[in-house]
Amino acid sequence: MRFEDLPTPCYVVDEALIEKNLKILNGVMQRTGAKIVLAQKAFSMTALYPLIGEYLSGTTASGLFEARLGHEEMGKENHVFAPAYREDEIDEIISICDHIIFNSFSQLAKFKGKALQAGRKIGLRINPECSTQEGHEIYDPCSPGSRFGVRRADFQPELLDGVTGLHFHTLCQQNSDDLETTLNAVEEKFGEWLPQMEWINFGGGHHITRDDYDIPRLEACIKRMQEKYDLEVYLEPGEAVALNAGYLLTSVLDLHENGIDIAILDTSATCHMPDVLEMPYRPPLLGSGEPGEKPYLYRLGGQTCLTGDVIGDYSFDQPLKSGDRLVFADMAIYTMVKTNTFNGMPLPAIALQDKNGDCRIVREFGYDDFKGRLA
Repeated sequence: MRFEDLPTPCYVVDEALIEKNLKILNGVMQRTGAKIVLAQKAFSMTALYPLIGEYLSGTTASGLFEARLGHEEMGKENHVFAPAYREDEIDEIISICDHIIFNSFSQLAKFKGKALQAGRKIGLRINPECSTQEGHEIYDPCSPGSRFGVRRADFQPELLDGVTGLHFHTLCQQNSDDLETTLNAVEEKFGEWLPQMEWINFGGGHHITRDDYDIPRLEACIKRMQEKYDLEVYLEPGEAVALNAGYLLTSVLDLHENGIDIAILDTSATCHMPDVLEMPYRPPLLGSGEPGEKPYLYRLGGQTCLTGDVIGDYSFDQPLKSGDRLVFADMAIYTMVKTNTFNGMPLPAIALQDKNGDCRIVREFGYDDFKGRLA
C-alpha cells in the first residue's frame, strides 16, 4: 500500500526516520558509555520495539501497564517511576522492573524492603527547584507546588540506605544548555550525596535528535558525572526517539464560514492530538503556511461538539474543497498514546511506512473499541 492509498484519519510512522533518530541516540551511548532508555509515555508503538531495542538499552515506565509493555515487548532494562505506587500493584512492578524510582521518602520506606529483597536497584527522585522552561508550565516539574521529587529542604539522608541512584526529570523539548543549568542546581543542592550513589538518571525532555541540539554539550554533562562521581548515567527521552518521524493523514469533510473560512476535518485536536490544546502548539501541516503567507486562509477544526476543538489557522495556495487530504507532521509523539474517544470519535488507524516507502496498516479501530472501554 502506498502513502496516498491509506485511509483517513491515519497515523503513519516512518521506520527510516525512526532509525535515523535511533542512530543519533546510539551514537551518544557509544561515545559516552551512557545508557538511553525509551520513555514509553511519549511513544509506545510496539511494532517498532524490536528495532528500538537494537539501538537503546531498554524502556522506562510511569506505572504498571507501561512497565508490563516494556517487559513483554522489548525485554531489556526496565525502569519505572510513579508519584506513588499502589499496594496491589507493587509486587508485580518489582517482579518486572530492575530500576524502581520512588518519589518520596515515605514511599521509599514503605516499599524498598520488598524491592531490595528482589535484588532491584532503588532510586529516589529529587527536585532541584530549577525551572528552565517558558510557556510550558503544565510540563514543568519544578514549578511551585509540584508533585514531583524531594526538595533539598525535605531531604532525609539518614533514610538513604539501599538507595543507589538519584533521578531528576525537569526538561520539556529542551536543549543541552538547559540540562547543564539543571545539573549545576543538582550538584549545588544534592552534590554531597552523589559520591555514595552508583547511578544518576537525567530524565527526559532532551530533544537530542533535533537539528539544532548541542550534542557535544550533552556529552560533556554526561562525562562530568562519570568522571567526577564515578556514576553510571541514564537518559530517558521519549520524543527524541520519534521526533519528526510520523504523520497524521486527514481529509476535509466540509467547509463552513463564520467571519473566517473553516474546514471541518475527519480528525480532532481534542481526541487525536491533545497536546495542541494542552501545550498549546500549532502542529506543522505539509504544504501550508502561516496566516497571511498564502492567499487562502482556513481555520481547521475537528468533528466533535467541543467548541475549542480547533487545530489552528493555516493558509494555502489553492482553496480547500471537500475530500482534500491534509498531512500533519511530527505526529508520532504524544498522539497515539493520548488518543481518546470523546463524542464517540473513532480512533485513527495506525500504519507503518517501511524503508522502501511501502505502507502497511498495523491497527484499525472500530465501534467495539469505543464501546468496550465504557460500562
